Amino acid sequence: MFNKLNEAEARFLQLEEALANPETVSNQQEFTKLMKEYKNLTPVIEKYREYKKTTSDLEGAKLLMEEESGEMYDLALEEYKECKDKIELITEELKFLLIPKDPNDDKNVVVEIRAGAGGEEAALFAYDLYRMYSMYAQANGFKFELTGANETGLKGFKEVTFMISGEGAYSRFKFESGVHRVQRVPETEAQGRVQTSTATVAVLPEAEDVEVELNMGDVIVETCKSSGAGGQHVNKTESAIRLIHKPTGIVVECQDERSQFKNKDKAFKILRTKLYDIKVREQNDKIASERKSQVGTGDRSEKIRTYNYQQSRVTDHRIGYTIYSLEAFLNGDIGEMLDKLATADAAEKLKGSNQD
Repeated sequence: MFNKLNEAEARFLQLEEALANPETVSNQQEFTKLMKEYKNLTPVIEKYREYKKTTSDLEGAKLLMEEESGEMYDLALEEYKECKDKIELITEELKFLLIPKDPNDDKNVVVEIRAGAGGEEAALFAYDLYRMYSMYAQANGFKFELTGANETGLKGFKEVTFMISGEGAYSRFKFESGVHRVQRVPETEAQGRVQTSTATVAVLPEAEDVEVELNMGDVIVETCKSSGAGGQHVNKTESAIRLIHKPTGIVVECQDERSQFKNKDKAFKILRTKLYDIKVREQNDKIASERKSQVGTGDRSEKIRTYNYQQSRVTDHRIGYTIYSLEAFLNGDIGEMLDKLATADAAEKLKGSNQD
């Protein structure tokens, strides 16, 4: 571990020097790249330097204990014990900080929610999940953009796609991929029987242009009139965009913006993201020995969470954690659950690195 820390500190010093160089500052792309690396290393180096200072203090206290007696000895002994406990704590923190970071963590995300089993009730649940994520995103400084929706007569969603932008977006939302299950009495149920319905959530890191080779000859671009809620421009101008990727059959529709140009730009971002997702999944499939995380693979067929209205509880099955405040959770208060999932994932990765 300490070899890695020494290498990291040497790299940190190199970055400090490079970022102070006028040539680097004038190259915006290079400066942004190095600044991002510097920012990621900063918490590790700060904690390592705290470790080295505490170790130095420990040695100083130990030396005083050998030279002093009486009250001075007692003070030195107390400091020695404090430093020793602190070093143990810092060492554990350093282990977590050295866990390899997911390269997608800082990316924006594209989220797709689709109604699953349960008919109209599943579509209403899909809307509830959409609302939950939008409220959490907006309350925590993320930019939330609806890109396309297929609504039902009761204001549910057969499917809905949106983008969440901001620093660390993927790191916060990535564990939401999977099957979400709701148990409640539907509004359409006259006899008051509880129904179980599902919706699937897919969270995809937004792909950068350099990550996906997109042959424009493989893409059919169609324009059409917008449908659904949206104001007077709906069904009057052909501002909506539909992209069809011929090699994969992927279809992307975007109609949220009044401008055809903006809809087209968003649609291509989503198409690139879906192609990037396919690329990543193919890479992961090739690594048969890859260790599965405790919080799941993110597979959309995996049942990850249950929302039970009768007991006002939300249970995440991957980590066995339950929150008894369903209403607040569906109103966007999901931070605690996201923190628990991130902690469980980090602990599993740490366990794996110790075994290696």
